[in-house]
Amino acid sequence: MRKPGHRARAVLAVLTAAVLASGCDSVRGDDGGTGVSRPSARPSPVWNAHPDSIAAVGDSITRGFDACQVLADCPEVSWATGADAGVDSLAVRLLGRQGAAERGWNYAVTGARMADLPGQMAEAVRRRPELVTVMVGANDACRSSVSAMTPVADFRADFERSMATLRKELPRTQVYVASVPNLLRLWSEGRADPLGKEVWKLGICPSMLRGADDLTEAATVRRQEVQHRVEAYNAVLAEVCAKDERCRSDGNAVFDYRFGTGQLSQWDWFHPSRDGQARLAEIAYRTVTERRP
Repeated sequence: MRKPGHRARAVLAVLTAAVLASGCDSVRGDDGGTGVSRPSARPSPVWNAHPDSIAAVGDSITRGFDACQVLADCPEVSWATGADAGVDSLAVRLLGRQGAAERGWNYAVTGARMADLPGQMAEAVRRRPELVTVMVGANDACRSSVSAMTPVADFRADFERSMATLRKELPRTQVYVASVPNLLRLWSEGRADPLGKEVWKLGICPSMLRGADDLTEAATVRRQEVQHRVEAYNAVLAEVCAKDERCRSDGNAVFDYRFGTGQLSQWDWFHPSRDGQARLAEIAYRTVTERRP
């Protein structure tokens, strides 16, 4: 066999250089036949499981009402931002104790309803938090009567307005939305305690708790109406949150949690105790840090 001539060797060298210069993608066909290489880097995930600051908005549950003393707020045991070692709040779990003290802010207000949330959100926005926690809705159902409960349409409109308030200033801030607790279960658990029932008479959630031992058909229907309204509120919270790629709802985890007497305040047998606050913190931390498709 004759050795390749000078010209043949030169052509071979040029072809080899051309293939090497073109890179591997063209050889494998990774460009889909377009001749343009695809970027290899994947986009960063939208959800950050470890935000560096937290603002909480909501009602008495997030304020730790009746967890430390009767008829008083106790924000240090708040499931969202409290520093109490026995609770191990969401802020402590994510930021550490010092970080929670410096970059955890609680704007919840005892007695607040969904109509109050846009104002709270506006306050939270000033801190520019990386995560906002929302737990509100119990007071919308806990009214003087069934007819006084917040209409579902108004509840939705105020929640959407709250999210719009946040997004106008902080389009990348994440939101964790907790479901409204199961008020019917809280009545069922708390009514076994005589002291708790006396405290209920002071006006705690009368639509559900009034006449705690009344098991007539009318009372049963009233409680079911309140329960159905809570379920409707939870559907709204989940639906509005699902439209925002940086919002996660708890999938009804708080509503489904089977609070027992150990998780209820020893003063009113309705609000979460320290242990109850700790359970809420666990649910929140699991939701915020879990991996999702």
